[in-house]
Amino acid sequence: MARQPAGFLQEASHQIAAGGSAGLVEICLMHPLDVVKTRFQIQRGKTDPTSYKSLGDCFRTIFQREGLLGFYKGILPPILAETPKRAVKFFTFEQYKKLLAYASLPPGLAFAVAGLGSGLTEAVVVNPFEVVKVTLQTNRNAFTEQPSSFVQAQQIIKTNGLGLQGLNKGLTATLGRHGVFNMVYFGFYFNVKNILPVNKDPNLEFLRKFGIGLVSGTIASIINIPFDVAKSRIQGPQPVPGEIKYRTCFKTMATVYKEEGFLALYKGLVPKIMRLGPGLQSFTARRHEDMNANQCLEKTGSTGVGKDWPGTEHGSAPADV
Repeated sequence: MARQPAGFLQEASHQIAAGGSAGLVEICLMHPLDVVKTRFQIQRGKTDPTSYKSLGDCFRTIFQREGLLGFYKGILPPILAETPKRAVKFFTFEQYKKLLAYASLPPGLAFAVAGLGSGLTEAVVVNPFEVVKVTLQTNRNAFTEQPSSFVQAQQIIKTNGLGLQGLNKGLTATLGRHGVFNMVYFGFYFNVKNILPVNKDPNLEFLRKFGIGLVSGTIASIINIPFDVAKSRIQGPQPVPGEIKYRTCFKTMATVYKEEGFLALYKGLVPKIMRLGPGLQSFTARRHEDMNANQCLEKTGSTGVGKDWPGTEHGSAPADV
């Protein structure tokens, strides 16, 4: 039976509301960790004169040289991108999941593939905002001395245009970052959630989902961070002004590995995982689950197409990548 347009629009609005409204508080609280993560990722080893010795040294140096507002450089682009980004993340995951029901894939694989699709779609939406954000975050001048987000975007467009050298620079790395994260997160989350028994106690059930979400986000972060490092190197300042050293995603990874070692591909991992935030990531997932509690894959009778998969009665998603 075909779905009624009103029902589809209602479902879409629920998914968009769940995705678009969950992250503004998180951005305001966790943006300093995002700035620190980016600063670590653009460091080029111990010979880099601007390198930080530790996480504490990074916080202390930014505060002393750039002031408290230095931790909020580049905050406007993620705020502006928040609603469309989360709307795309949640909504496309649900729609890809429904489309994959026709392929008769195993549920675990279908969740991972749907996550990959949602991440790739999300990346296309957020990448221009990420270019502006990283450019501002890597500016070491005082907050009041740097251009606004809109002026910075205009400068990027005027100098390099809208393409892969301008406002969409680093798109391949962003595709990898978001696609891999969502694929691992959704695939792991739903598979493990279906294995662990459900608790009748709401508090214990919340803790169960909290634990699964935290582990899922941590594993996804460990796997996708090389793409994140490559993205920061490509979108951030080049070592020699006027010369592009970091141009493509996988070539950048190879260069970082060759010059700085394997662990350099994991720079910024600690603040990245901290930014997931136990409470905030759990809050995001739970909010989405509450709003989607009665939604499931569409049943289409005896054909089995669009069948309900175990565990799909509650959609969830990571707080961020």
